[in-house]
This record gives sequence, structure tokens and C-alpha cells, in this order.
Amino acid sequence: MLLAPDKFKGTLSASEVAHHLSVGIRSARPDVEIVVVPASDGGDGLLEASDRAGFVRVPVRAAGPTGVVADTSYARRGSEAVIEMAEVCGLTRLPGWDLAPETASSRGVGEVIAAALDAGCMQILLGIGGSASTDGGAGMLRALGIRVLDAAGEEIGEGGLALARVDRLDLSGLHPGLGPATITVACDVDSPLTGPAGAARVFGPQKGAGPDLVDQLDAAMTLWADVVAAATGQDLRQTPGAGAAGGVGFGAMSVFRAELRPGAEVVQELTGLADFIESADLVITGEGSLDVQTLHGKAPAGVAAAARRAGVPVIAVAGRCLLDAETLGRAGIGTTYTLDDESTYAGESFSAPGPLLERIGARIAGRMRDRSTEDDA
Repeated sequence: MLLAPDKFKGTLSASEVAHHLSVGIRSARPDVEIVVVPASDGGDGLLEASDRAGFVRVPVRAAGPTGVVADTSYARRGSEAVIEMAEVCGLTRLPGWDLAPETASSRGVGEVIAAALDAGCMQILLGIGGSASTDGGAGMLRALGIRVLDAAGEEIGEGGLALARVDRLDLSGLHPGLGPATITVACDVDSPLTGPAGAARVFGPQKGAGPDLVDQLDAAMTLWADVVAAATGQDLRQTPGAGAAGGVGFGAMSVFRAELRPGAEVVQELTGLADFIESADLVITGEGSLDVQTLHGKAPAGVAAAARRAGVPVIAVAGRCLLDAETLGRAGIGTTYTLDDESTYAGESFSAPGPLLERIGARIAGRMRDRSTEDDA
């Protein structure tokens, strides 16, 4: 049996979800062989997935989204590095979870990229989900030697709103390690940088931006795109994924010549998921909420698609499920269990998800045992 869940956002990591399911399964079927391969769409949980692929954590210190320097890490295997933006300067790194839509910066992820380059890493996988900033990747670029200047030739401040003053870039100090390095960006959105479907208008409200600030941020992103295009000779603002992580996708593509790829697909390759599926008789995947977004690049849909190709049945476990059985079936998912259905009181799925997952695991194992008995008969 293969357990390949994503995180249950706000409650449990992918490994914790798998642990509780395993406890429940073994309580009813101690003989079952369980293999755990955490899934991720390139956001929270990417480092956890890389741990299972033989990477080793490298501790570093880097700026969080508000500039507070803290301990973090990236993962390394030989000359390869995996960096998770959420772990460095994502929403979970906001002090007290106080949103800072005007000033939050991506600088920290640039500092970790620099550390990996300084250590000799030549292939970098950057997962950019869970970001706190809408700065077009400007903070990341500045940490790698680029100067972001106003009309007077002075460095502008941090954050998306400061980009309203940007006049030009100085690329002369760009980190020399970026030239020979290959950078792949894993993300799960295809938004452009600017406009109605852009970084500010779609994701700004989630990061604390009200309507007026969203307008200001989108205008600042437009000016930023003009300046970056003038400096690099290419305008990528409307490229799918440019708006990912508040525009970090745009900055990485424009300056690093990074390749953007679907995060779930990249993580599957990283962990060798297909090989594990081939050896499994059942796959269990899931995430906090199975909904329309699940079908558009999220990890459980990718796991289910890979299992369907291999002819292996899939069970999904989630905090809640907003999809009907027919839709789930088309995605390759059979039976679905939810914490909401298992709960005995309001809020239990958030306050005590572990025991609920263990009960679900036991329920799944019980069904397996019953079917095995029927087959023997």
C-alpha cells in the first residue's frame, strides 16, 4: 500500500497525515506493508518530499517576508538543490501571522539561492507556493546582486508597493553562479503577472490587500514589468505562471531564464512516485480540501492520474470534499473519506485531525480485510 498524501494545510504536514493513517491501518491490519511518499505541488511540503528522495537538509539563515532573519534550510543532493519558498519567506514566516501586503518581500528566497550557488549547486529546483509577498520577485533579485533603482539612482524599499517608484535595474552585480546554473521553478498556478487574472488581483486579497491596495499593487507590477523588459530585452508579464508567488515566477523567468513547470509533476519525478505506484496494490492520497482547485494542478490529482495510468486503485482522504463522486471518478479517485464525516463535534477536524485520520485508516484497512475474506471464500 502506498500513502502519498499532500499536507492538510493549517493542521498537518504530509508526513504527519501519512503517520496517522498508518497507525490506523496497522491497528486493523498489522500485516500490511506500507510505503510513504509525501506529495506536494511545489508549495509547503516540497522539502519534506525531497527528504524522501535522498536529499540532505543544509541549514542557512535568511530573511523572512518582513526582513526578520531566521533559521531555515534547503535540501541538497550532490550538485542539486531544492528550495521551498514557503519555508523561507512564505505566509507561515510572518511574525504572528500579521499580513504585510505592502512590504512583504521575496528577498529571503534569493538569499537561499545565493547560498546554494556559493556551495556549488548547479541545478536548483525552486518551489514557490505559499508566498507572503507581491513584489514581482524584486526582493529575490536584489539578494542575488541586482540593484533596483528609482529615478534618482537610489535603491527603492522592499515590497510590492515600493515598485511604484522603480525606474531602472542595474544587472552588473548579478551573482556569477547564475550563468552556468539551471533553475526550475515548480508552481501550481498559470496566472500572468498583471491584469484581471494577475498576481495582485487574484492573490493579493489572500495576502491582506484590500481593493485600493490591489489597484496600487497591480499598477506597480505593470511599471515593474516595463522596467524588467527594458533591462532584459524580453517582456514575459503575460506568460502563464508569471504571476505565481506574487510575481516571483516572472522575476525568475525574466532574469534567471528559469523554466516553470507544474509543481506536482516535478515532485513526482523528484520522488520517483511512478515506480512506487507500479509496486502498489492501492494508493491513498489526499489534502485538506478536495475541491475544484484540486483538479487544476494540485498534488492529489497528479497522484491519481499516475495511479490510473498504472491501473492501481486510488482512495482519497481529505478534511472536506466539495466534489461529487462522478467528478472524482473522472480524476481517477474512487472512495473518498473526510474528516468532516468522521467528526463528532464542530471543529474537530482542525483541533484533533490525527485521531480522525487514524479512525479512517482503520476503516480503510477493515474494508481491505473484508474484501480479502470474500476473495478467499
